[in-house]
Amino acid sequence: MAILLPPSKWPLRHPSRRRRVRPVVAVAGGVRKEDIVIVGAGISGLATAVALQRVGIESVVVEQAASLRSGGTSLTFFKNGWKVFDAIGVADELRPQFLKIEECVQEVRAVERGTLLEALANRLPPAAISFSSKLKSIKTGHNDDTLLTFEDDSVISAKVVIACDGIRSPVAKWMGFPDPRYVGHCAFRGLGVYPDGQPFKPRVTYVYGRGVRAGYVPVSSTKVYWFVCFNSPSPGPKITDPSILRQETENLLRDWPSELLSIIKSTPDDTIIRTPLVDRWLWPGVTPPVSSGKVVLVGDAWHPMTPNLGQGACCALEDAVVLANKLGEAMKLGTMSVEEAFRSYGAERWPRIFPLTLRANLVGALLQLDNKAVCSIRDNVIVPKLVRLGPILEHTNFDFEPLQI
Repeated sequence: MAILLPPSKWPLRHPSRRRRVRPVVAVAGGVRKEDIVIVGAGISGLATAVALQRVGIESVVVEQAASLRSGGTSLTFFKNGWKVFDAIGVADELRPQFLKIEECVQEVRAVERGTLLEALANRLPPAAISFSSKLKSIKTGHNDDTLLTFEDDSVISAKVVIACDGIRSPVAKWMGFPDPRYVGHCAFRGLGVYPDGQPFKPRVTYVYGRGVRAGYVPVSSTKVYWFVCFNSPSPGPKITDPSILRQETENLLRDWPSELLSIIKSTPDDTIIRTPLVDRWLWPGVTPPVSSGKVVLVGDAWHPMTPNLGQGACCALEDAVVLANKLGEAMKLGTMSVEEAFRSYGAERWPRIFPLTLRANLVGALLQLDNKAVCSIRDNVIVPKLVRLGPILEHTNFDFEPLQI
């Protein structure tokens, strides 16, 4: 077992006073009409809505849950994620709440999912998100509009659909995308809570075993995020009983460092989750394009990737600002059609997304090795060298055009 401690702005733009492009809201024959509908009020969906608002385009977000999904743990954002947060106007709210990781050459902070979703949602008009709106079917209607039918049999006719509905996206399936591929390992995650203050320094700690690895990072003065990743021949049944999840986690970590076990013991039941890790490789000429007419995919709906580089959520944020700029060109400047904007978005994003997905997968395969001799080389030679190399974080470099307000 090896324990390794790796080395650990854009100006904020104010909302425009120019006239905004507003969605058409009408009801005809029981069908509600909208200009832009974003499916999913997760990080990618809300970030896309906020980015569009920053360029003067409003949208409607439909979400199957009854409210914002404030549960779960945290996500680690690197400098590319914070660059987007600055651009869409939420960075200044988030930074004071979460610890900056020490000994990193760039800004890295773990952010609680619920806090992030609330910060994004608060940037939108009160009626912008429609909850309890679970998508039942999707089809092409008249005049190239897209008909979205929901479980309550309500129907929206949308001129533009932006699917941000996660790794099991019904919209992606409708467009012909295969299901994400299970990569051979699962992860337990949780958020340790210390009401009187957590005792750890703001740095990332990784622990490597044979076929099992774990890590933890302080999120705030009172909370610590942790994960345990383990090999499994199949995803296994879905388990939601927190007592079982906790017991299985502790069984994997017998004889591991006591501080890791103490963090798990300090974790409330409602933050412990178990998920199979999946990804989707976007093979050129084989995988469908990112858009079909005026329907487009963003974030995990298009490119689910394993968390080994910490880039899944960061790349979803990148998608949001690139797509917002493309749609701004199409809908406000008229320099291209919506379909052309979506194709341009895909052409710009694919060369970045595909290599990152592959790289994350390969890093995970390396870290999940279970051969004793190979693990010794990994822990004592390969990983320490990678940790010391500056280029290991080169993938967090990301530039984009400023959002044109």
